[in-house]
Amino acid sequence: MQKRIAITALFILAAAVLAACQKDKSKRPSPPAQAQCSFSDGKTITVDYSSPRMKGRKIFGDLVPYGEVWRTGANEATTFVTTANLNIGGTSVPAGNYTIFTVPNQDSWKLIVNKKTGEWGIPYNYQSDELGRADMSVSKAGSPVEDFTISFDQAGSACSMNISWETTKASVQINESK
Repeated sequence: MQKRIAITALFILAAAVLAACQKDKSKRPSPPAQAQCSFSDGKTITVDYSSPRMKGRKIFGDLVPYGEVWRTGANEATTFVTTANLNIGGTSVPAGNYTIFTVPNQDSWKLIVNKKTGEWGIPYNYQSDELGRADMSVSKAGSPVEDFTISFDQAGSACSMNISWETTKASVQINESK
């Protein structure tokens, strides 16, 4: 009887520790990260994502297959929140909350802006909720990038969103629409 009580207590303790780790997202193998761009009028773009690590793996064309929709990070779908109306590669994106996905290929990528929010990153079953797709330019990163990273470069009324991991950098220009 005491053995059963001890095993039950151990199980309850393990479940409590696991639940605490799930709530503290910073303890995940792919911790949360954020990128932001601010326009001159104070309006912003904020991207929240989970940042997986390369860990010696072949990423693009293997872990992340070419030609398939990718959640662009890990865990929950990557969120894209803008307080400005935007133009992303010819797609009008009104101020609001979105998720972003990408379709990586060796020489070009597509950025998908999706109206559905709050979902887990995979599988991708949200084509009917797509606001649009934009072409991204692809270049070789100067050196290997261990941590998946989304960043912004700002120039005037435009932000360039950069996605970097392994030896790949994909970019798209985002313009504020007035």
